[in-house]
Amino acid sequence: MTAPRSALLVVGDVVTDIVARPRGPLAVGTDTAATIRRLPGGAGANVACWAAHQGCGDVRLFGRVGADTGAWHEHALVAAGVRPRLVVDEEAPTGTVICLVDADAAAERTLLTDSGTSLRLSPEDWSDTLLDGVARLHLSGYLLFSAPSRALVGTALEAARARGVPVSLDPASAGFLAELGTGRFLDLVKGVDVLLPSHDEACLLTGLSRTADAAAELSRHVPLVVAKLGADGALVARGGSVRARVPALPVTPLDTTGAGDAFTGAFLAASMAGAGAEEAAARGCRAGAEAVVRVGGRPPVADGARRTGRASL
Repeated sequence: MTAPRSALLVVGDVVTDIVARPRGPLAVGTDTAATIRRLPGGAGANVACWAAHQGCGDVRLFGRVGADTGAWHEHALVAAGVRPRLVVDEEAPTGTVICLVDADAAAERTLLTDSGTSLRLSPEDWSDTLLDGVARLHLSGYLLFSAPSRALVGTALEAARARGVPVSLDPASAGFLAELGTGRFLDLVKGVDVLLPSHDEACLLTGLSRTADAAAELSRHVPLVVAKLGADGALVARGGSVRARVPALPVTPLDTTGAGDAFTGAFLAASMAGAGAEEAAARGCRAGAEAVVRVGGRPPVADGARRTGRASL
């Protein structure tokens, strides 16, 4: 008898975030006072943590870390309620992202990214047993930005289709997408069921300036498109047209790092609990609002789990 499928498997990046919040404009050539924190991050890892935070009971993360910080990242994931399936790389360090958060009211961030081991994940690391018990597979778009991890995406997509597991993907980075090329991206994501782009990513992928038009066009390629618009909420598109507009919650942002990951994690958790796309997008907007009033890309962790590095699984 086949075991019931209820788990969410996230495949993606695990990195160390260095979040710097200058206390004023950057002073070129000299010092600028800032608050700096070292935090666990990575788009894939963040999505998994937010999905667990939003009540998804069995969340697994498959990724690659360096031996330098692998144990620290594993403990952080477990504390967040995620079951890590991490490949430890003895040759390369875990990726590092420096997040420069603007001192202005929008709290937008600029990222300096060294992907490290994240983009060394390859088909040789994959096993179809990773999909045992999995009801949904989510892929971080960062995997598309190196040859080994692109090949892994193809392997994972093929395995998911063979098992009838729906697949979602977050494009992850407008900057890296521009280098990859939009036509190549759309070829690589054939077979994906849900695409969750940001405004910039949706417009870049279509060449259209209005997010609604871009989301509608993308939904001709992917069955469901949920475009994340930050303070403007989200759009849900199917079959070449926008079907719903979901408002954001008004908040004063402290740090927008990981807000899109929070949206995606909450959207996936709600979808797996049976919510429709519009309701799941509303859950995503609420999680995004929760994320931007915190520093870093992860949800809060219970005090007991933080002290022990463990969570009740």
